[in-house]
Amino acid sequence: MVGEARGGQKGLRCKYTHYSQRDPNLEARQYPTFSKGAKEVNASGKTFTVRSSLQLHVDRNDDGVAYTCRVDHVALTQTPQQATEVLEVHYAPRVQIIHSLAVPQEGQYLKLECVSKGNPSPDPVMWTKDGSELPDLDRMIVEGRELTFTSLNKTDNGTYRCEAGNHLGTSSAEYVLYVY
Repeated sequence: MVGEARGGQKGLRCKYTHYSQRDPNLEARQYPTFSKGAKEVNASGKTFTVRSSLQLHVDRNDDGVAYTCRVDHVALTQTPQQATEVLEVHYAPRVQIIHSLAVPQEGQYLKLECVSKGNPSPDPVMWTKDGSELPDLDRMIVEGRELTFTSLNKTDNGTYRCEAGNHLGTSSAEYVLYVY
């Protein structure tokens, strides 16, 4: 089974060669329109090669989905022969910020986490405050995807933005911090 995807179209091909005069039955699990394709018979009439293909319109939800090409035939004495392909769909990231406090107050500890999902994984993430670099790196600690405030004060009020990207695009999310 052969295939690759980057969002949009995905093609899978399944080729099976069987040494018999009986026609093998080719089917796919997981997708209803996988159909039998070209059948070739060799000169002796004892070999069948069946090629089938499947065209999919894929998106980020199809990443990691498995498709199986399965061959059932009366001449197969064991279980049916099959090959499985797990789709790897590349897509631009989506970002959201998760915060540790519902009502941030002065002196409290606050953690903002930039959660990004994309393939390939968007790394690293970039944090800004009100469109500029973070102002106080003594009290604001950036570790990986997290921005931590060790002790909040009113000067921390503002709009914090997290941005992540990969070769397919960039996404960002904002969190408005108001310290009470």
